[in-house]
Amino acid sequence: MSSDAQTRKNKRISPQSLTLWFDTYQNEYNKNENHNSKAIDWPRALPFIALHLACLLVFIVGWSAVSVFVAVALYVVRMFAITAFYHRYFSHKTFKTSRFMQFLFALLGATAVQRGALWWAAHHRIHHATADKETDQHSPKRHGFLWSHMCWFLTRENFSTRHESIRDFSKYPELTFLDRFDILIPVFFAALLFFTGYLLEIYAPTLETNGPQLLVWGFFVSTVSLYHGTFTINSLAHLIFFGGK
Repeated sequence: MSSDAQTRKNKRISPQSLTLWFDTYQNEYNKNENHNSKAIDWPRALPFIALHLACLLVFIVGWSAVSVFVAVALYVVRMFAITAFYHRYFSHKTFKTSRFMQFLFALLGATAVQRGALWWAAHHRIHHATADKETDQHSPKRHGFLWSHMCWFLTRENFSTRHESIRDFSKYPELTFLDRFDILIPVFFAALLFFTGYLLEIYAPTLETNGPQLLVWGFFVSTVSLYHGTFTINSLAHLIFFGGK
């Protein structure tokens, strides 16, 4: 298949691309002939793009002290979840805990909308094993700043969870469930924020917030800020502190 034909196929919205938003373990996708393509899978990238565009809704819903506080607080809490749990626990196993607590770690980390703990940790382990080699999936030295910052995870090549690199945690069905249906927790989390804002508008009107406002600030703005705070570690920070090495 020519590169032009490949690009057109990747951009086409197919039923399979859409259902991958809900079930990331589809065998049909994992066996797809273009699974190793480095081209961005645009249909699958739509939710990521939509999250960024949704931040513009701040001009419609306005702001309040409560909504901004919630956005900042959720940024801090979820950044801690990514750093302490997805990174230190699931990727590097720097401490031990119970099975129940590791499930809670994965659950909290999933609210950051950075896929499941298994996917995140598996790719991070591969990164450390192949740092700045051609097979390092997000090396700014090898692939450039923009690729290392956010393009790499939007490709077909890096979509699937590399279970061979995360066998120690893949044996737990509850973690596999969160990883496979990684959209469930973010959707529930967004709905919870909206409902909380709705209740505050009714029972605590002096706070001057509401459902749409908490959803936009607490979920969209906070999540997108969290995205780029995390992504900067792979791109800008990697170049500054490690010289691209």
